[in-house]
Amino acid sequence: MLYSKIEGQGKPLLILHGFLGMSDNWKTLGAQFASEGFEVHLLDLRNHGRSFQSDVFNYEVMVQDVVQYCQSHDLRHINVIGHSMGGKVAMLLATKYPGLVDKLIVADIGPKFYPQHHDTIFAGLNAVDFSKKPSRAEVEAIMSEYITDFGTRQFLLKNLYWQEPGQLAFRFNLAVFNSNKEAIGVALPEELVFDKSTLFIRGGNSNYILDSDIENIAEHFPLMKLETIPNAGHWLHAENPVLFHQLVLSFLG
Repeated sequence: MLYSKIEGQGKPLLILHGFLGMSDNWKTLGAQFASEGFEVHLLDLRNHGRSFQSDVFNYEVMVQDVVQYCQSHDLRHINVIGHSMGGKVAMLLATKYPGLVDKLIVADIGPKFYPQHHDTIFAGLNAVDFSKKPSRAEVEAIMSEYITDFGTRQFLLKNLYWQEPGQLAFRFNLAVFNSNKEAIGVALPEELVFDKSTLFIRGGNSNYILDSDIENIAEHFPLMKLETIPNAGHWLHAENPVLFHQLVLSFLG
């Protein structure tokens, strides 16, 4: 069963994090939505955060994990927010189980195929040798040789935890990601359609959703609406949480 943090009362709102992220990334926004009449479920997807680890890693099994989670918590007529990889999970969930999902919010990802583009991040993560029992500062120093962007590095370092006294580790399953690098970019199957209200939110400085992608998005999500957060990149919900929150709340009514 997926690990989750549940807060608030009201209509169920599931929030699915992106690749190499976890539920903690959404803690502040989750609390805001919980205070506004939603029962917020912040999920850790498989091989991420505090959820279970598995050698099987693809969108089909991640969707089944979420469906099983909903069944075990007796959740119906849910709203879903998914960012990046979590957005791909949310899109597949909505198109395969339209009776489960009422409204869908997808943050800075489209249904198209994305080529693998995390080589620098993988290099930085794989350069860390935990058998040498590095400190947090040493882990960051190693990663900074590969991952120069401070924000990206801090996002990844949130996954560091003390496995036991004196022994740090990453919460995510790096070994499985190393052998399944292409799984993250897989396109939504062409025939799948979700004909309920869907909000796509992109970062104005991000290249994940281009104007040329809109036609393809609309083929899968005919009732789609697209909003752009100016001066924000791929982590748009962290860079401008106020506008992100306003857009989502307005959409959910």
